[in-house]
Amino acid sequence: ADTRASAAAADPALAGLVESGALVRVPRRRFGPVPAWRPPDFAEPEDVWILGTSHLSAESADEVERVLRAVRPDNVVVELCRSRAGIMYASDDASGEPLLKSNMFSLGGAKFFGAVNRSINLGGQSALALRLLLAVFSSKISSGANRPFGEEFRAARRVSEDIGAQLVLGDRPIEITLERALKSLSWDEKTKLVISLFRGITSTTDMPDEKAAVSPYELYEKLSSSYPSLLQPLVHERDMFMAWSLKRSKAVNKSKTVVGVIGKGHMNGVVYALISDQGDLRFRDLVGRESSETWASSVVKGLVRDTVIGLALWALYELLQAAAVHIKL
Repeated sequence: ADTRASAAAADPALAGLVESGALVRVPRRRFGPVPAWRPPDFAEPEDVWILGTSHLSAESADEVERVLRAVRPDNVVVELCRSRAGIMYASDDASGEPLLKSNMFSLGGAKFFGAVNRSINLGGQSALALRLLLAVFSSKISSGANRPFGEEFRAARRVSEDIGAQLVLGDRPIEITLERALKSLSWDEKTKLVISLFRGITSTTDMPDEKAAVSPYELYEKLSSSYPSLLQPLVHERDMFMAWSLKRSKAVNKSKTVVGVIGKGHMNGVVYALISDQGDLRFRDLVGRESSETWASSVVKGLVRDTVIGLALWALYELLQAAAVHIKL
């Protein structure tokens, strides 16, 4: 009811988004309690709007523009981190796009080696290897998609600049997410996952999903169905992190209105986190890293890590070679 009334006041054309569940407004009075450790001069936003999008949809880009121009928020929080911020500045032109399509796992940006260094510093080399494998794998299974990835984020960036809203990177660094995902798996599960991804990448037969556009959330769900322990770091923790960014980050302090542009699959989790948070969750709970390990385990992990990195780079090279042949043909 809150969302319907507010959307009607902002722009009656938003009613369809509200009724479909793609647009939700959460007023401050619905938030959980402000934690006692917060500085006394901190004020949470008066209203948080959440727009659920599809990362491979031109329609979602139009919806982002419509909502932002109607609501005119102070801050626009996007489901991206620093390592993936380059998606907002990539070209919308899909023509001539290489086989290795841009996606949520890609090491994008002009300074490639800087992105690699950041990945290693934040998540470690094993997480970098997993990211490379996932980038190649997700590129292959979505090779039939005719839309460039992340159009809604580019729309959010353009409109934010037009209306003078602050753009906020609201997702947890992907390097930390992948590191925590690896730590949630047993050694047997890690081996099984790497082998499964590697087989999928090198397979010459058509994959069942090859003609469909596969979003990161759908890929996370597929992985989590085989490895249930991945659901927490890949989905639930990120829901809480994005809720934190929407109402408790320094960027939104004293804001009147904030709009979050996130994947549809995260909407329920983010809304629940906004409302149910009792103030006892701290930033470090979502980004903490374990540092204690024995010398022996460090050596073993190093050997496994280097093997996985080698396989990932080899698979990447093979896919790029195939792309080059495809372009020549």
